[in-house]
Amino acid sequence: MRDITHFIDGAAFVGASGRFADVFDPNTGAIQARVQLASVSDVDRAVQSAQAAFEGWSSTNPQRRARVMFEFKRLVEANMDELAHLLSSEHGKVIADAKGDIQRGLEVIEFACGVPHALKGEYTWGAGPGIDVYSMRQPLGVVAGITPFNFPAMIPMWMFGVAIAVGNTFILKPSERDPSVPIRLAELMMEAGAPKGVLNVVHGDKTAVDAILTHPLIHAVSFVGSSDIAHYVYQTGAANHKRVQAMGGAKNHGIVLPDADMDQVIKDLSGAAYGSAGERCMALPVVVPVGKKTAETLRERMVAEIDTLRVGVSTDAGAHYGPVVTAQHKARVEGWIAKGVEEGAELVVDGRGFSLQGHENGYFVGPSLFDHVKPTMESYREEIFGPVLQIVRAESFEEALSLPSQHQYGNGVAIFTQNGRAARDFAARVNVGMVGINVPIPVPVAYHTFGGWKRSAFGDINQHGMEGVRFWTKTKTVTARWPDSALEHADSSFVIPTMG
Repeated sequence: MRDITHFIDGAAFVGASGRFADVFDPNTGAIQARVQLASVSDVDRAVQSAQAAFEGWSSTNPQRRARVMFEFKRLVEANMDELAHLLSSEHGKVIADAKGDIQRGLEVIEFACGVPHALKGEYTWGAGPGIDVYSMRQPLGVVAGITPFNFPAMIPMWMFGVAIAVGNTFILKPSERDPSVPIRLAELMMEAGAPKGVLNVVHGDKTAVDAILTHPLIHAVSFVGSSDIAHYVYQTGAANHKRVQAMGGAKNHGIVLPDADMDQVIKDLSGAAYGSAGERCMALPVVVPVGKKTAETLRERMVAEIDTLRVGVSTDAGAHYGPVVTAQHKARVEGWIAKGVEEGAELVVDGRGFSLQGHENGYFVGPSLFDHVKPTMESYREEIFGPVLQIVRAESFEEALSLPSQHQYGNGVAIFTQNGRAARDFAARVNVGMVGINVPIPVPVAYHTFGGWKRSAFGDINQHGMEGVRFWTKTKTVTARWPDSALEHADSSFVIPTMG
């Protein structure tokens, strides 16, 4: 049995806890490895390594740090196939989707390569008589990221890419369900030229999370996961004087107006609802057709589209999606399907009980489709996080607009229409953080910023782009006076200085 260890101070580190978690192959249900679970002392060991590395790394000029990021990007691209297969073997997403996971992370690394420009401050010459004012962005110190199972490459790179580029040292606590890719990323970061201690990886459960949230030398924490845990992370981290961004759950809606290109809508819904087995915080699990005719057409076309979907093992190049991550998650998704039936929604396509020949013990869930879902249903209010699409019918544009606006989650939303005025109005008024117009998964490009509203995010600063630079740095403002002569002295003043 292969044991997956921590990565501390530039090398594999065997922890002291003696505790392990099983790592499964979702395609077969078999245990393929054990991952160590960190103790409080293991987390502290990682923090001490990061703290020791901070002074040297933060004083390295931005150009040299950027060169490390350029080389890291090259190494990840050179090892893309290995990383994608490793990711698929533990998560279950198909290889093409795994490569997309890695590529979206690399796009933030590309942004981080421009760190010399991103760190430039402001400057005012002659703000007062002989006085100049300027600002500088400085790293925080040791910082940390706690990442989910569904994007074991992308989200870690979203976090540590910017954090390390601006001069911090980093503790990564990835999901214990698919821990191998984060370890390889840390190894490649060292190979790229980062000094030991700049990027450390500790595996674990709540013990490790709490150790990170309460450690006095960790200055900021970024988190992605469920909303209840995100709220806990935000409250606990803030109570321990840390800067925190905690991204939570989602229930993204796709609004379909009567004039939408239905051919494109069906293809977009298919990929956005069922891709990666629905295990995306930016998936599109709710579709809101406006008007009875739109709803009936969409339902008929969606049923036909589902018939064409192929569920297979993660290495099947012809599969549209693979298994969900664990047996427990499969049971949870199927439990939500049962709940929807119990609540009175019409189950048009039932994906429960799906079995793949030769992989009967794998964690597969077939595509499911509900119609006549009501906003009062718990299965609508909560995040299912599986290959389940719910149709919630609306009679008008205003009713459709109100559904995502009033939902407890506010991560992403999409509108499908050929009416520019309606799209513009929707984008301005909807109470959601990220909006797609004829774009089903509106994840912004890396030089913009990612973040939801309401219970989808806790904290005031979003991920990546310049918001990421602001989160991982602190601003220092300098007011400088250079007198013309050492003999020129101003009289003492006991009033607040002004620049007049």
